[in-house]
Amino acid sequence: MDWKLPREGSCRCGQVRIRISAAPLVTMACHCIGCQKMSSSAFSLSAAIPADGFEVISGEPVVGGLHGATKHMFCPHCMSWMFTRPEGMDWFVNVRATMLDGAADFAPFIETWTAEKLPFAGTGAPHSYETLPPMDAYDGLMKEYAEWAGRA
Repeated sequence: MDWKLPREGSCRCGQVRIRISAAPLVTMACHCIGCQKMSSSAFSLSAAIPADGFEVISGEPVVGGLHGATKHMFCPHCMSWMFTRPEGMDWFVNVRATMLDGAADFAPFIETWTAEKLPFAGTGAPHSYETLPPMDAYDGLMKEYAEWAGRA
């Protein structure tokens, strides 16, 4: 797949703009209740972008969500949830895929927290997990994702 990099995106109002210059490591849909509430939807969509391939190019996002060690970043004006910096995983940024221009390219490869999934919420993701994939599965999932997304 041609990821058309770099690729930009923004919050709903456009005050915060982001750019990715690296292809996703994996794309995901999360069905956890927290994501349902923060996204005001049945699930959140995200793309794990290598940290050195992500930047905020304008505006100043603010921490939202639970205000814990994991930083959920929002536009301070329109309150769009834009990206997450997971605690202890500084090597990637979890970008809300729908913030990026051309979001249709970011179909979810895995879906997580299906134990909390709303019964009508289907994603078509090839891999599903009741909670999260086991830690030792991520290397294989990222390799398989690269093939699935045409990057191998």
